[in-house]
Amino acid sequence: MNAGTEQKLINKNINPTAMRLLVLDLLLKQNSAISLSDIEKGLEPADRTTIYRTLKTFEEKGLTHIIDDGTGSPKYALCLEECDANEHHDLHVHFYCTSCKETFCLPNCKIPDLSLPNDFTATEMNLVVKGVCDRCKN
Repeated sequence: MNAGTEQKLINKNINPTAMRLLVLDLLLKQNSAISLSDIEKGLEPADRTTIYRTLKTFEEKGLTHIIDDGTGSPKYALCLEECDANEHHDLHVHFYCTSCKETFCLPNCKIPDLSLPNDFTATEMNLVVKGVCDRCKN
């Protein structure tokens, strides 16, 4: 773990406890979104409830976002730097590979604006594209 990991937490007004540093370090090493159980396996023998609370704090402070990729197990990924406790600014497409079962953030593929009827108010959006990722394709 390096000082940059601790600084990322401080920049988001998150107290850098040992568990928070471990969870962030694990997230920083990922190439794709990761589930709570995979985080738990990577940090054994850490307590599942403590990990969940850490992820909840990260999400509330704009450090991570939750992805519902249709597998029944939410995935966690780091947010863009612009996200904060008031608003997430990373409305991008997520890609679920049906071959390797990994979920990827595609930050350069933005979710298009939707025109909802006047009596509907959106509070969040999630767009998941399913297919085969570039690694599995080759």
